Amino acid sequence: MSTKKKQANSKSKFISYDHLDKIGEIALYYGFMPVKSPTVIDSDVKAAKDILEGDYVDDETESHGKFPLHAEEKIAFIRTYHEQNMHNHPQPVMLYYKDTCRNPLKKSGSRYADLEILGASGSIAEATLIQTARAMLAEEKYTNTMVEINSIGDRDSIAKFTRELTAYYRKHINDMTPECRQILKRDPFELLACHREDCKTLNDGAPKSIDFLTESSRRHLEEVLEYLEALNIPYEINNSLIGNRKYCTETIFTIVSAIESGAEAGAKKKKADQYLLAIGVRYNGLAKRAGMKRDIQGVGISLLIKNNTTGLRKPLKKSKRPITSFIQLSPESKLMSLAIIETLRLTRIPLFLSLAKDRLGAQVSNVEKHHTPYVIVMGKKEAVEKTIIIRRTDTHAQDIIPLDQLPKHMQKIEKHYWK
Repeated sequence: MSTKKKQANSKSKFISYDHLDKIGEIALYYGFMPVKSPTVIDSDVKAAKDILEGDYVDDETESHGKFPLHAEEKIAFIRTYHEQNMHNHPQPVMLYYKDTCRNPLKKSGSRYADLEILGASGSIAEATLIQTARAMLAEEKYTNTMVEINSIGDRDSIAKFTRELTAYYRKHINDMTPECRQILKRDPFELLACHREDCKTLNDGAPKSIDFLTESSRRHLEEVLEYLEALNIPYEINNSLIGNRKYCTETIFTIVSAIESGAEAGAKKKKADQYLLAIGVRYNGLAKRAGMKRDIQGVGISLLIKNNTTGLRKPLKKSKRPITSFIQLSPESKLMSLAIIETLRLTRIPLFLSLAKDRLGAQVSNVEKHHTPYVIVMGKKEAVEKTIIIRRTDTHAQDIIPLDQLPKHMQKIEKHYWK
């Protein structure tokens, strides 16, 4: 790079942002764009009621597992995506909402922040959400967390599971209380998520949704779990973790506190107040069900903690401009990518990245779009050998270094570049 061009670029060492706070910079490092949260409007509420019919609940929680998975809010996200022509942006679109969706039907203060990925069908989307959310929770001193996850699969999986679950409950209807029989009339999924003591034994013997997944849904879940294992994230399958089958699809997952009791980082909180920290769900096909012409695949996670560390919600107007982009060239390198990003984030080395893109051409286009002077490349060979390539985009000169030396090496490059 010429000295003149370098000097010109040095003037833009930082990128200015609206709707960003200090903790949101973590999301920024993982590729999320801070944006203004949408407002739920009447048409969103009507579409949600039409989809859910008798299941619609307009209080603080939904009946299914008492999770704040509000269909009208997901519809508002998708509507905003279409209204702002985000389908013309490079896909997927990854959004960070520091202010939760403005929903006149819900009480304020029920959520901390939302992360949404629209336009991505691959399992890397769920993994990115979980990794980003856990990093944000760790910053808030929730360092001992684990993931509970389940899958209800695609529409074919859901239909088959619903038939088997309904047949099971009808077979045991004489063992149910009158209240449980009423729940069964509404929705067998709701009964499966019931934590009443008189339902526990019955539900323990109920069919499991993962046993009815189609091949594609099974593979999707397996890939998500592979990412969690590669990241050393503790997890367990929770068969009672069930979303609303009328708009949730595939995976549903929570991040919970792994501690038994006591205080978290000196804060005296009851276990019930801190146990459930975040919840995520995929909602493919919701756009069409809500009456929109263009369908969109979506998955999101909501952080539910109410208290936060002083200073982390302070508005942040600018963040360091990345001088490098990241390209992965194989399933093996993609599996390692999130761990690499976290290592660089901890040393404050930002990247431009597009993990949800598999094609090399799409990733190269992303590099060209941002005009980064360096690019980090990892292929199958590098993943196996635990090395990585750092290439200059102007001269194509490159260095191959051990993976564990990447943060220190990039710190030297960045310091010299901005000098």
